[in-house]
Amino acid sequence: MIKFGTGGFRAIIGEDFTKDNVQQLARAVARKMKAENVENRTMVVGYDRRFLSKEATMWISEVLAYEGIKVLFIHRGVPTPLIMFEVKRLGLDYGMAITASHNPALYNGVKLFTKGGKDADEIVTNDVEKYIKELEGEEIKSIDFEEGIAQGLIEYDNPFNEYIDCILSQINVEAIRNAHLRVVLDPMYGVSQTSLRTILATARCELDVINERHDTLFGGKLPTPNAANLRALQNYVIDRKYDIGIATDGDADRLGVIDNNGRFLHPNDILVLLYYYLLKYKGWTGPVVRNIATTELLDRVAKSFGQECYEVPVGFKHISSKMIESNAIIGGESSGGLTVKGHIQGKDGVYAASLLVEMIAVTGKSLSEIYEDICNEYGKLYMSERDYKMPQRKKEELIDLLMVKKKPIKFNYEVEKVSYRDGYKVYFKNGGWVIVRFSGTEPVLRVFAEMDSLEKAEEISKIVESTLGL
Repeated sequence: MIKFGTGGFRAIIGEDFTKDNVQQLARAVARKMKAENVENRTMVVGYDRRFLSKEATMWISEVLAYEGIKVLFIHRGVPTPLIMFEVKRLGLDYGMAITASHNPALYNGVKLFTKGGKDADEIVTNDVEKYIKELEGEEIKSIDFEEGIAQGLIEYDNPFNEYIDCILSQINVEAIRNAHLRVVLDPMYGVSQTSLRTILATARCELDVINERHDTLFGGKLPTPNAANLRALQNYVIDRKYDIGIATDGDADRLGVIDNNGRFLHPNDILVLLYYYLLKYKGWTGPVVRNIATTELLDRVAKSFGQECYEVPVGFKHISSKMIESNAIIGGESSGGLTVKGHIQGKDGVYAASLLVEMIAVTGKSLSEIYEDICNEYGKLYMSERDYKMPQRKKEELIDLLMVKKKPIKFNYEVEKVSYRDGYKVYFKNGGWVIVRFSGTEPVLRVFAEMDSLEKAEEISKIVESTLGL
């Protein structure tokens, strides 16, 4: 079954991620494009380093070409944000990336982009799913890939230089050159090593790279740049006294950071750091957008500069849309994705990493010093994050309990309000909160709690766990 979640269509290879399914998806998108009479019937497609990613991109290209859609085929493993950039640069109506981002190695998937390089919203993906159902049973027709090349229906594309130059034009390269920073990069066996290496080398950083070989099993680890998966990077920074350690997920749209003291910076911290930097040091003005499971420390920073912080549901498409609507200067989420005004309308770990390096160079301060400045000024918030895998039956029971029957969970803190906008979120009068929601990309229930101490956040999480029998 083909079903889009918060991060596109993702499925286990050999189950729902099959040649037939990805070609069904390609045909549906092609028919949608033709029905819309889009001005330019051209689509850019690209892929990451996952198992079958290149092959799946070729299968998709063969169907698109048959359907009369010209294909620009990026013929190397590249960051997903590079594909989004190309959609925007060429003014195309649609683009696709074959990736499952940070999911385990047994997954693959398809991300769909719309005009401006934006993640497709629910209206678009619902339409695609509708076309898939309508065309079910109809034979899928395609053109052989090499024949498509020969006929000019499929054309090789390589926007690598344009993407790199775009990022370099938006950061203070001169300041970075003069700072002589020492950086270590961990692409987590993914696709950032070429692009980010080029940017950092151009800015004359002293650079080391670990875990850069092509490994479709991602070294036996989840390609998610979280604390548990970045111990090697942590040790590397500590042992060799680097200024910053940067890790990116499988398709380089998210990042994780190790500071100069070897401390893992949560994506919440990174978002706060960059927003603070843009406002205080670069002199930008404008609101910030975060999702419903991201730190409210952003609200405090925004308020101190006379700005707004907008809360949206999980899914980067919601962040992109709200950023455009509110003219926000940065938007992001606690899972590690963020974007900045003037760049693409989707998350980009390569650009975010480059901006962090610029921040160290421009301020003349270490990451730990800048973070300490923020904590001294705004206080500190602590987040507890827990994931629970469960069968479909249990998931349905909990959805019925929380979202349909709306049975409240009893906490030891006074409740201000409850929201069912995206999952079950409780706001406490002391400024803390907890959210219970199902992942849109995996069979996982996630519980996030934020309070003014880690003990309180853990206490809240344990109450949820006990009440729901997790």
